[in-house]
Amino acid sequence: MTPSTIPDSTSTEHRVRVDDDVTLNVRVTGTGSPLVLLHGFPQTHLMWRHVAADLAADHTVICPDLRGYGASDKPAESGPDVYSKRTMARDVVRLAAALGHDSFALAGHDRGALVAFRAALDHPTAVRRALFLDVLPTLDMWEALHGTSAALAFHLYLMAQPPGLPEQMIQACADAFFAHFLDAWTNDPAAIPAEVRAHYLAACAAAVPSIVADYRASAGVDVDHDRADRQAGRRLAMPVTVLQQDWGAALGYDARGLWSAWAGDLRHRTVSCGHFMAEEDPQLITDEIRALTAR
Repeated sequence: MTPSTIPDSTSTEHRVRVDDDVTLNVRVTGTGSPLVLLHGFPQTHLMWRHVAADLAADHTVICPDLRGYGASDKPAESGPDVYSKRTMARDVVRLAAALGHDSFALAGHDRGALVAFRAALDHPTAVRRALFLDVLPTLDMWEALHGTSAALAFHLYLMAQPPGLPEQMIQACADAFFAHFLDAWTNDPAAIPAEVRAHYLAACAAAVPSIVADYRASAGVDVDHDRADRQAGRRLAMPVTVLQQDWGAALGYDARGLWSAWAGDLRHRTVSCGHFMAEEDPQLITDEIRALTAR
C-alpha cells in the first residue's frame, strides 16, 4: 500500500479545480450512487481507506483532501472567507459537480464534519443524506466549552489567535504537536499503523499555516454563519446520522439535544471507540452509512 492513497487498485486520482486558485486532490473508487467522504484533523483522505474500500461495492466513493490539507492547494489566508466552512463546503459541491454528480450523500469526520454540516445547510438540494462523526456544530461547540474542562480543547484556543504566533509555535514542534492528537484521541493505536501515522504527520507539517487558518475561521466567521442560521430557524432538511463519543458526559451538555435543534430526521448514537472512528471501527461506520443511505 502506498500510504498516501486509498488502497484499491481500481481507484483513480484526480486534480479538480474548485476555485480561482484552489485545486483539490481527490481519490475516487467504486460504482453506484455518489458518496463524498471528508476527512478530519490531523489527517487526510487516507483516513477513509477501509470504509471507502468496503462502500465501493455500492457507491461511487469520492475522497478529497480538503483545501489546505494533504495534497490539495493551500491558498494564503487573505481574509476570513478563504477557510470558512461555507467556502470549503462550496468546494465540495463544485468537486462533486465536476465529477458528474449534482447530488450525493455526504459524510464527514471532525473538521470534515463541520464542512459537511455547512454544505448540508447551504446546499440542501445537493446533499441528500448527511453523517457527522464526533463533532458539534461550531456555534454549539464553543458554547459547550467552559471552565477548566475546556483545557482538553486547548488547540482550538491556540489556533484562534491572530496570524503569527500560533503558526510559529506549531511549526517549531510540528511532529510533536500533531502526534499529540493522534495519541490522545485514539483508543486503539494499532488502528493507525506507522506508515499511515508518518503520512499524517508529514502532511500536517507541510500545511501548518492553512490548518491554523481553518481553525481560526471556526472562531470567527463560522460562528457568525451558524448564529445567523440559528436565528433564522434554518435546519437540516435531509436524513442525518450523528455518531459521537460521550463528550457530553465530560463537558456537561446534551449532545442529542443540541443536534436535534438542527435536524428533524436524526439518528444519534454514542459510541465506545476513539475519535478516529473510521480507522478504529470501520465496520461500524460502513454499516451506519449504508443504513443512512437506505432511509
